[in-house]
This record gives sequence, C-alpha cells and structure tokens, in this order.
Amino acid sequence: MPYNDLRDFLARLEREGQLKRIAVPVDVDLEITEITDRVSKAGGPALLFEKPRSGRDGVNYDVPLLINTLGTKRRLELALGAASLDEVMRRLEDLLDMKPPEGIVDKFKLLPKLSELGSIFPKTVRGGPVKEIIERENLSLARLPIMKCWPQDGGRFITFPMVITRSPRDGRRNVGCYRMQVYDERTTAMHWQVHKGGAEHFRWLDRQGKGRRMDVAVALGADPVTMLSGVLPLPEGLDEFLFAGFLRQQPVELVKCETVDLEVPANAEIVLEGYVDLDDVRTEGPFGDHTGFYSLEDKFPAFHITCISRRRDAIYVSTIVGRPPMEDYWMGHAIERLFMPLMRKQLPEVVDMHMPAEGVFHNLMIVAIRKSYPGHARKVMHAIWGLPGAMFTKCLVVVDHDVNVYDLAEVTWKALNHIDPERDIQFTLGPVDQLEHASRLPNFGSKMGIDATRKWPTEGFTRPWPDEILMDPEVKKKIDTMWSSLKL
Repeated sequence: MPYNDLRDFLARLEREGQLKRIAVPVDVDLEITEITDRVSKAGGPALLFEKPRSGRDGVNYDVPLLINTLGTKRRLELALGAASLDEVMRRLEDLLDMKPPEGIVDKFKLLPKLSELGSIFPKTVRGGPVKEIIERENLSLARLPIMKCWPQDGGRFITFPMVITRSPRDGRRNVGCYRMQVYDERTTAMHWQVHKGGAEHFRWLDRQGKGRRMDVAVALGADPVTMLSGVLPLPEGLDEFLFAGFLRQQPVELVKCETVDLEVPANAEIVLEGYVDLDDVRTEGPFGDHTGFYSLEDKFPAFHITCISRRRDAIYVSTIVGRPPMEDYWMGHAIERLFMPLMRKQLPEVVDMHMPAEGVFHNLMIVAIRKSYPGHARKVMHAIWGLPGAMFTKCLVVVDHDVNVYDLAEVTWKALNHIDPERDIQFTLGPVDQLEHASRLPNFGSKMGIDATRKWPTEGFTRPWPDEILMDPEVKKKIDTMWSSLKL
C-alpha cells in the first residue's frame, strides 16, 4: 500500500532502523550540512533534527527539519513500495508494452491494466492536512528552519521544493524542483534553469504579453513518491502528479490553493503560494551545487509569497547537494532505472546504462548496446543527445552488450583496449546544463562520444580482433574442487 503522507513513511523508516532523531540543538547555518554530509557518505539514516536553531538570529525553531530522506537505495525501495528498483522498472515496461487486444481473451487480460490506469489520475478533494493553518497576514519564512548549506552560499536556500506552475499556453501542469534563495520573509529567488518546464512557462508568458505575473505554488514535504516526482525529467506534457500516481498505484490527492489558481498535494507539510513577476529579476547565488563546485551568481525571477498554508505540526523537508555521493545521487539512480524502459522503447538496442556518482548525472553516461551494423554506436550517441532527459550528457561511452556498465574497472579496461582515439572519439556542440561551469558559453558547449565497442571490418577495421583471455572452463572447475586443499 502507498504511504498516505510523510508521517506514514517516517514511521516505516523508524521501524526499519532507517531514521535517526537528533534531540540536541543544531544550527541551520552549516552545522546541519556537515553532520548530514558525513552521515550521507557513510550510507547512514535519514535525520530528523527536532531542535533546529539559528545562532546568527538567536532563534529556536518550532518546526523540525528532515533531511537525507531518500539517501540510500534501501530507502528509495521503501519509498516506492518495491523489493527493488528493477521491479518498478518492469511495471513501467509492462505498461509501455501494452498492445491493442486481438480477441475476447486478450480484452479480458487487458482489463486489470486499464483499471489500474484509470485509478492513478490526480484527484481534487475539498480539503486536507495542509490546510490546518492558513496564513495570509503576518506570514514569514523566518519561522522555517531554512538552511545555509555551504560557506560561500549567497544565503539560505529552500532545496527540496515541488514548484508547481501551469502553462499559460495550454493549461498543462508542471512540477519541478528548483532551489529558492531566501531574500526576505516573503520573497525568494526562483532558480528555474533555462531548459526547465517552469522557465518555459515564464518565457511563453513574456512572449505573448499576456500579463506580467505568473501564479506559482511550492509544496514542501509530502509522501515520498510525490516528493520524488518533482525531480523526474519527464517528457514534456506528462503530468508529474499523474506519474506519481502510477508509481504509488494510487492517485495523488490535490487541494486548491487560497490565493492562486493552482492545486497542491493535500497531504503536503507546507505550501507557499505566490507569483513570479516578469519585471522583478534579481541576482541569485552562489550556491554549493551537486557538481561539488559552487554555481556562480546569475539572474533569476523573484517569487513573491501571498499565502502560507501548513499542517499544525509541520515538518520542514530539506536536502543538501555537493561532492557526491549524496542523497541526490540516489534520486538520480532511481531516475536512471525508471527511465530505462522509456529509453529502450526508443532505442531497443540499449542493454543497460549507468551514470556514475562521480559524473554528477550529466557529465558521464555509460551505455551498453547490442551492436547490429556499422556505426551503430554513433547512432546511439546522437539519439541519446536528442532525448530530453539525456540531452546534457557531456561524455558518453558506448560499450558492447557483454560489458557490465556498473563495473567501472571493467568499463575502463575494455574501453581503453578498444579505442583508437582519433578514430573512435567524436565531438559535437549543443546545449549543456546551466550549471556547467567549464563550457565556453553559458548553456552551450561541446560533448564527447566514445565508441568503445569492438570494431568490425565493415567499419574499416581490417586487422584481426583478438580474443579476450579466458581460462578453460574444465580447468576452472577442477581448481574449484581442489581449492580448499591448497590452503591459500
């Protein structure tokens, strides 16, 4: 059964020994980051800081702070209600493989799947726990334990929001996770990068001249799958809350906002309502980012808060990013597994793919393919650079189907043995992640593809290709039987 809300999930984590309550006061400026960083890199539990404080402001917050919530593979599996991420991947593959029924038997077999699909659409309800307290006057972000994560950060940042907008063009909803630097008690930055859905909604409004403001709602904390939905790089037009319903196998319940024309999760902990203004663009940053380096100052629109609604005993959910691995790596790993079926639907030759932690998602992707014709690896490179979720991949290594993409030693050994650098390395230009600090221009730079597959005569390789060194299987079995007697 899916979790009803964040509390339901925390109860499960506590039963599993996956949650640690911190009862001593800890400062939201840097101290929580240092503790979480150590715990995260050690594969430790989710942390609930029950007495966050601000030494700078002399404040003891009434709202506890939860962090590292999805910071291990096990917690992701618990969040998704699955024995493994591959189990969820297979469910998605089954959905994508649905074919029109050819007879009465096929129609009956299809009924359970159709019933499941009909039950996952978001459902608007009259009320929910997030409406227990509604503040239109005297509202203030200063009551929330918002963190300054790293020493050179430009201020305190909300780091795990579900930012909800509606397209002014076609009315479709988008949910994204964009950091928000706090400027004052009622104003933050809205760091939606140029390639993101919220930014496109903002640009379209600007081009059409249909008003200078756009409604925005920000949900903080909910059941774990709904929180994860804002991070997923879904195809344009696919509602994140709908996809969350598929993952939860139960619809996301939504309630209408008080001051903007948007809906938010009814089980959320805290909701910020407001607007961005086309005429109010401010400096944001620096920010210690997931690359392990600071992203520098840039210009982003300001978000003006008009209402805060929350639970009576709300929990503030945060995360930190920095040198990997951290919690965001595990969320990225979930994305990797969840989007394998979508990639295979378009590229059936793909056997597996992996984005190592050190590649910080967009810097390195390793793809194993079942090669069928000359230049096949190059075709896959260009196809992947054309996919919305993979368009920023800076370095792409394509290997044969028998290479374990998760064994970096094997990948390195095979790749370096298989390539002739001039022949097998390809460079191209295109869009890069807005956080990419090494590109020649913001948002535009080069990408590298490495064809590390075995080369064929039809690809111009006329020399013999050597066999890999492998021991005779019978000899291996014989040594296995005598191994204990050797006392090695």
